[in-house]
This record gives sequence, structure tokens and C-alpha cells, in this order.
Amino acid sequence: MNERSLALPFDPTGIVLDRRQGLSRQLYQALRLRVLDGRLGSGTRLPATRDLATALAISRNSVVRAYDQLYAEGYIESRVGDGTYISQLPKLSTKLSTGLSLGLSTGLSTKSADHTDDSSSKVIHSEVLDRLQNNHLSAYVPGPPRAFQVGLPAFDLFPFEVWAKLQAGFWRNPDPASLGYGDPAGDPLLRELIATYLRRSRGLSCTAEQIVITSGAQQAISLCAQLLLAPGDGVAVENPGYRAAGKAFAMAGAQVHGVGVDEDGLQCAALDALANCRLCYVTPAHQYPTGVTLSLARRLALLAWAERNDSWVIEDDYDGEYRYSGAPLAPLAALDRSGRVLYVGTFGKIAFPALRLGYLVLPVRLVQAFARLRALAVRHSEVGTQAVMAQFMAKGHFQRHIRRMRRAALSRRNALIAGWPLGVAGVGCMPQVAAGLHLKLDVHSRVREQALIARAQAVGVEINALSDYWLPDTATAEDARAGLVLGFAAVNEAAIADALARLARAWAD
Repeated sequence: MNERSLALPFDPTGIVLDRRQGLSRQLYQALRLRVLDGRLGSGTRLPATRDLATALAISRNSVVRAYDQLYAEGYIESRVGDGTYISQLPKLSTKLSTGLSLGLSTGLSTKSADHTDDSSSKVIHSEVLDRLQNNHLSAYVPGPPRAFQVGLPAFDLFPFEVWAKLQAGFWRNPDPASLGYGDPAGDPLLRELIATYLRRSRGLSCTAEQIVITSGAQQAISLCAQLLLAPGDGVAVENPGYRAAGKAFAMAGAQVHGVGVDEDGLQCAALDALANCRLCYVTPAHQYPTGVTLSLARRLALLAWAERNDSWVIEDDYDGEYRYSGAPLAPLAALDRSGRVLYVGTFGKIAFPALRLGYLVLPVRLVQAFARLRALAVRHSEVGTQAVMAQFMAKGHFQRHIRRMRRAALSRRNALIAGWPLGVAGVGCMPQVAAGLHLKLDVHSRVREQALIARAQAVGVEINALSDYWLPDTATAEDARAGLVLGFAAVNEAAIADALARLARAWAD
């Protein structure tokens, strides 16, 4: 063994192979690493496959396969009648070779995906990256639904058996025409069915040609930000409000302005004081997160502002199906006569967020531009989900499921209100909840807000802080921003009662 090792151009005892894994792959990686870090320089002659196999006590076939892969990737070359040599390669910098060595030796990239170091900004020179540092979304921690998560509907009531049968039916014998590249605006049948649904349930006069399918509401908002805004443009957002929307606008280089919300919704009179405000984002049916409804007077004022300033309004109707007295409210877009409102809808609050299926209802003049931009990003939506949702709607399952979900959300809302612990110091009265999947309670100070949430978290109950929904540069006093935001649809009545009992004990003092 020693004599054989001395005859080789490198010491093979440094190559440690795990016999429980593929030997040829390990040998290939070990030799490749030595080429990249310079231990095997250009022109170095490699031992014959039989000799290296003997030195490492492995089969010759394993060595042959390793050499073949190195040859295919250009690391080695064969000289007829003279053997195998390391190819003539440019020398890597010390920093790069060190990074490659670390990555190859661990089988991972040199930085893990969740690494907090922001060194990427030092090597990528981009204004977009600079904006991303302050406008990314917080990492979502996966897990089963629990009380009182915000933004989750009743997963337990979704008819998965029906969905599975429709999906199996589609994939059992798909139309070959649907398996190629599709319309970036979305499946024509699904768009037609959405338009029909909105005409009947919302009074929104629209056609299939005005609809663009998106990967959820967030992509719809991002498309609006990219197409409607130039760097430096002003954007008005509700404050407190849906922070992810504001971040999407900031990513487009816009100046985001928070506009206050009161019992009648967005304080539209404040819009005229904003310079160069090109867009206003609003949740009129059920303001996120306070739950108020934008009054008719405010709706008309907002539309007049948009027309007067040649600006746009994005209407996010994220949970408009959940109205507990009467029919769902007619959207702001139904009042629009000048083509200034872009309506955002989603299936995530009726089905489940993982479906990633939403849509935009656009003024006719904008449809082509939105479809073209979406084509550049994703080409078109995944065909199966669209086709199955179209069948789900066409066969009447969608409307039945909406009715079921509305009844369940009402029952769960009632369970929360009825069992809510009374007399908790610093917490306001339970509000009237006429719509949506969440509610908001006032708290007299942010210190108290944080203490209540910490105690709830300690007993496994999730409650959001209202203070987290405000923009960072808000002038409103800190204590005036305090509150509790609770979703009530994610879990059933028994789980709600159990969570409320734990809360009552945690907050007993």
C-alpha cells in the first residue's frame, strides 16, 4: 500500500470514503475538490484506474465512473497512449476556491438559506436589493392552525374529497392543448366563471377579458406596484393596514404614506395633502386590521380624488364573502365610472392560502400590460389548479362551500365573543363584528399589549399586536397604536373554548 501510494501524484490516504454511500460519487467529489483548491494542478498526471482502485481498496468500476464524470465536466483529459491528466484550467482566486471547497466539503452552499448575514448587499449592486433590506416579509413558521391566528379560514371544512376527484379527473385524460404554454392572463373558463360570480354576488359589472389570474392576492398587488408606479411616486396606504402591500409598493421605489383610519374607514380628505400621490391601496369592505367598513361618502370621495388626480385605487377584497347580515357589500369597483379601480380577489380565504390562486379585475385598457408583465415573470399559472377550480365553480361546489364557510365563521365568531374573558385590565370592550374573519380590541397601552400577548403565547395561544400593523414612521402616539387582533375562523368551537380557558388563566391577575 505504501509503495503504491508513493507512486501516485498525491496521497490517496487523505480521501476518506463512506462505504454506506455511493463510492464513485464520493471519489468524484474528492478529486474535483482537489482540482478546484489547487492541490491537483493543471497538467498533473492521474494514476491509472486500476492503481487508484487498489490504493483505495475499492472496485475499479467505481474509479472508472468517477473519472468518466470528471472527464464529462472538463476537469480531466485523456491523452492517447499517455494516460489521464488534469486539464489546463485557469487558477481560481484564493477566496473563491476557499468558498468552493467549503461548499463541496459540506455538500451545501457556503451560506445557509436562513443565514442572517446580509453580505449579499456587498456583492450585488442593485437599488432593488437595497430596498429589499427594509421591505421583505417576515419568515412564516409552518404548523397546524391554532387559536387565534389571523388570515386563516376553516381548513377543516374544505371538501378535499370533491377536490381530489376533480383533480384526478383532469389529470386522468388531460386535453393535450392544455399541457403546453397557456394564456398568461389565465384559464379562459376560470376567468369567465369568476366574472359571472362577481356579477351575481357583488354587482360588479365585468367580463372575462378584464380578469387576470394571479398567484394569490400578494402577486396581484406586486403587479400593480410594478406597472403603475415609478420610483419616487407617492402611494397612500391605510395606517394601520396590510403591511405587505406597503412593502410591495416600497419595493417599486414608491414613497409610502400612511393615511389614518377611523370608524368610517380611510380618512380620504388627507389624500389631497399628499404630493404626487399616484395610487391608493384600500380594504373597503372590511378594513385590515381594524374591521371597519368604508362609508359610502368616503367611497365616493375616494373615487373623485382618483379621477381628479389621474390616480389609481387598488381595492383589496380579501375576505368580502364573509358578511354576517345580508349579502356581501358591493365593491368600490362597482361604483367606478372612470376606470380608476383595480379589484383584487383571492380564493385563499374561501379555500386555503396554499392554493395560491387569486385574480385582478382590471380596467380594459390595462389588461394587456398586466398579462404581458406576468408572462415575463411566470409565463402563465399552473394549469391543473385553474382547471380544477373552474370545475369546482361550474358544478356548484364553490357556492355551497361559501355558504358552509360563512355559517362556520359566524358560529366561531359567536363562540369567541361569548367566551371572551371579561374584566381584563386595560382591554376594551368586544366590538360588533359584522364581517370578516378577525376582530380588533383596543388596549390602553403598548406595554400592556405586549404583556398580554406574551402571556397568551406562553400558553399556546396566538394573538397579533395591533401595533405591528402601523408604519414605522407613524406620528401617532405609541399607546394609541396598541390593541389585540384575533382571527376566529381557523379552529372549531371546541378549540376556541379551550384557548379561551387558557387565556383566562394566563390573564387572571
